[in-house]
Amino acid sequence: MGAEKIYNGSVDLEGAVGDGEGNPESYRLSTLSVDLSLPLPAMTPHIIELCKDLFKEWSELDNSRFSVETVSGGITNLLLKVTVKEESGSCVSVTVRLYGPNTDYVINRDRELQAIKYLSAAGFGAELLGVFKNGMVQSFIHARTLEPSDMRKPKLAAEIAKQLNKFHKVYIPASALQFDDTGKQSIYDTISFKEIHNEVLEIKELTSLLNSPVVFAHNDLLAGNIMLNEEEERLYLIDFEYGSYSYRGFDIGNHFNEYAGYDCDYSCYPSKEEQYHFFRHYLQPEKPDEVSHKDLEALYVESNTFMLASHLYWALWALIQARMSPIDFDYLAYFFLRYKEYKKQKEKYCSLARSFLSRSGLGCEPA
Repeated sequence: MGAEKIYNGSVDLEGAVGDGEGNPESYRLSTLSVDLSLPLPAMTPHIIELCKDLFKEWSELDNSRFSVETVSGGITNLLLKVTVKEESGSCVSVTVRLYGPNTDYVINRDRELQAIKYLSAAGFGAELLGVFKNGMVQSFIHARTLEPSDMRKPKLAAEIAKQLNKFHKVYIPASALQFDDTGKQSIYDTISFKEIHNEVLEIKELTSLLNSPVVFAHNDLLAGNIMLNEEEERLYLIDFEYGSYSYRGFDIGNHFNEYAGYDCDYSCYPSKEEQYHFFRHYLQPEKPDEVSHKDLEALYVESNTFMLASHLYWALWALIQARMSPIDFDYLAYFFLRYKEYKKQKEKYCSLARSFLSRSGLGCEPA
């Protein structure tokens, strides 16, 4: 029997997936799936069929040249080692990873594949060789997994720290949208996502200093999601499709942005006096006149800083809708409208927040 080697995708990758720019991502695709509930002996023929479908150079090999064994059965995956004795006598090993049932509800597989490509290029993990309906095939790594007790060993802890430092410096770009409409694509291509990424980081850092409580937020409290029975003088908040745990300041700031209405007339944004009226009844529904000026100022700063985050959120939402939504609406124009308003208001409210934080002794110097 020949010396075992790790299959690293160095052979000609006929049918490999590429990125459209001459840089193959070096993995193949199969529409096959494997029933995870089968015992290993019953599963093995299906694993062999899958490998033959993915790697055409193995398609004519007899099944007796394949061996399949379990590497581990994790909480969300089943890992199998497949060893193939090639015509040359060399043994090739790959790892077949089967996704656990319903794990797609909590794991974004498209994002995982996107990340693996860049992490692999940076020297992390196994190389991605193939993708099938409910799993992937990767190069086999000859190593053991650590035990919890290993992680406290000084030499290993130091190496883990170094590797994690390197890992945290890997840049994983956001998935780019592709439009069938060349006009829309041309407009989309003018957007600087590096700039937007930096804006998001800046607002994230600033809002994190404001100690805004996490609450179950409506996140879309526009006029159309509020109903009023005028005879009973009863108000109803409706439509909770965007409801989730979020920051209090975001929900309020987002609501204030909705004063602009469907026409997006941001001259209708509530004045400080109008906001203070709202805050009094929010903070002390039964005794609004007893709210202190200190609390009013703090919520004013909080809400208006998160108002900026609201503009960024809905701007990015509009880009996704521009590609995916069948509704006849100019979502790309809406992106630019929201982003323009964000930039228009940013200096004023970021300066306000930094000044407030500095006076409050929370460690943020004025810009």
